[in-house]
Amino acid sequence: MKISRELEAFQARIGYTFSRPDLLVRAMTHSSIATETRPDNQRLEFLGDRVLGLVMAEELMSDDRTAAEGQLAPRFNAMVRKETCADVARSVDLGSVLKLGKSEQVTGGRRKLALLGDGIEALIAAVYVDGGLGPARDLVLRLWGDRIHDVEDDARDAKTTLQEWAQGRKMSPPNYEVVERSGPDHAPVFRIVARLEDGRSAEGEASSKRNAEQAAAQALLKGLNDG
Repeated sequence: MKISRELEAFQARIGYTFSRPDLLVRAMTHSSIATETRPDNQRLEFLGDRVLGLVMAEELMSDDRTAAEGQLAPRFNAMVRKETCADVARSVDLGSVLKLGKSEQVTGGRRKLALLGDGIEALIAAVYVDGGLGPARDLVLRLWGDRIHDVEDDARDAKTTLQEWAQGRKMSPPNYEVVERSGPDHAPVFRIVARLEDGRSAEGEASSKRNAEQAAAQALLKGLNDG
């Protein structure tokens, strides 16, 4: 199967060339453009989530051989959450090769956290099916890179950290507001804004309100630190 120049360039960016390019095409196909002859990436996304989990659990245990389960769990969650997956997807410009229907293109689907996160998980599964666990593991470690070794910072409770930051400056606790809820009932996506009393704010998106609040708090903290 011949693939587009964009997908060929994408293979170079991720450092893996498919023996079965149809798997890559499927991994990048969103349900908004799927047909009976062109399946979407949802089944691959389901598998990729599990492959990512296995690889990440093994790597975190290997990286810190003395860590207790209570230390490993938040690190693991930080590495496999949709926000991190989407960040990894952005690092290889996955959004540019997603195959989307017109409605998703118009509404900015190539930048949506959920679509990017699902896409990177589908890609992991596609590599797993194409080449086995070894290449899939190599892909995850290569794309996640230093995030794995710097995970302690990402594993912090962002809401608590932000509240402590505000209290230390004699501000009221941050306010969290749901600004959008999208997606079907079985797979909702919440977009939440975290706002300080001085007007500074940032948004986060996730499949639950709690995780969206954490993502918003993390984004606001990053802005405060960068500033």
